[in-house]
Amino acid sequence: MTEMLFVLTFAVAAPFWAMMILLPRWSWTARVISSPLIVLPVVVIYALLVIPAFGDVLPAVASPTLTGVRDLLGTSDGAAAGWAHMIAFDLFVGRWAWLDSRERGVPALVMAPVLLLTILLGPLGLAAYLAVRTRWPLPQGAATGPQHLG
Repeated sequence: MTEMLFVLTFAVAAPFWAMMILLPRWSWTARVISSPLIVLPVVVIYALLVIPAFGDVLPAVASPTLTGVRDLLGTSDGAAAGWAHMIAFDLFVGRWAWLDSRERGVPALVMAPVLLLTILLGPLGLAAYLAVRTRWPLPQGAATGPQHLG
């Protein structure tokens, strides 16, 4: 079951990435990506992997040590849960960057490699977008703040 959940993790996230990268101007892309619930399928997979092992996971994350985290992630279940964790957060960050870039008018051709970097190396994609967005200030009167996340 772990192998199936591992494979399913990216499979359920990939359509959202494809929409943001390949179909950024399609009206359905904006409609779908506007919902933070797009990460829910990956969160469910994460829960299916973590909840049964909660007794092992909680001590490793509540008082983390390099050895404890290594041991946790060094199992098939731990690696699959770690993967789901990364995919969920990368998708949420990619969603935020995509929504923010649309509001700022960042060209889709600029965003495509940024989003690809976010898929592959999450934090580096975030750093790239934080650098990119400085070139495109928010238009006057545009909404700002935490509402972009929800």
